[in-house]
Amino acid sequence: MKKFLIVGLGNIGQEYDETRHNIGFKILDFFASEEDVTFESNKLGATATYKFKGRTFIFLKPSTYMNLSGKAVKYWMTKEKISVENILIITDDINLPFGKIRVKAKGSDGGHNGLKDIQQQLGTTNYPRFRFGVGAEFSKGRQVDYVLGKWNDEENAQMKDRLLRSKELIKSFGTAGLNNTMNTFNNT
Repeated sequence: MKKFLIVGLGNIGQEYDETRHNIGFKILDFFASEEDVTFESNKLGATATYKFKGRTFIFLKPSTYMNLSGKAVKYWMTKEKISVENILIITDDINLPFGKIRVKAKGSDGGHNGLKDIQQQLGTTNYPRFRFGVGAEFSKGRQVDYVLGKWNDEENAQMKDRLLRSKELIKSFGTAGLNNTMNTFNNT
């Protein structure tokens, strides 16, 4: 049975709930609620298992805070014997308009501290990532406040559609492969 590690990046704690930076957690929580999957507290994060079309998806919400996400990713990859091409890191991206999706096989951290730590822990930039656009509606020097800010009404109105799309993307990654997923979902 093929295994995949799907990692939603975010920060633990109520003060971070519903913030743009926690879109990775939000996508996995949505997926889990739609499929009646339950997260359990485990070493370095909350995990859940979802089986679909002969595949096993291990969902991970690291409890290490964003800047140390790599530690949790590396631990669960090793524990579950999952190769780097079968991981998918879900993260927010200020360089994309709200709700835009971009899946890539590799790339830079783009200044994102969670991706920076994953790259450092894995020793490579060659790992699949799913970037969810959160927009860049902030003035100079206000980036941290923006990404740690809550979704606005307009974003919330579009959120369910975007979360459904994200759920389909994750299933596609495990069943149709990375290239087909990129062709189907990029810039949608």
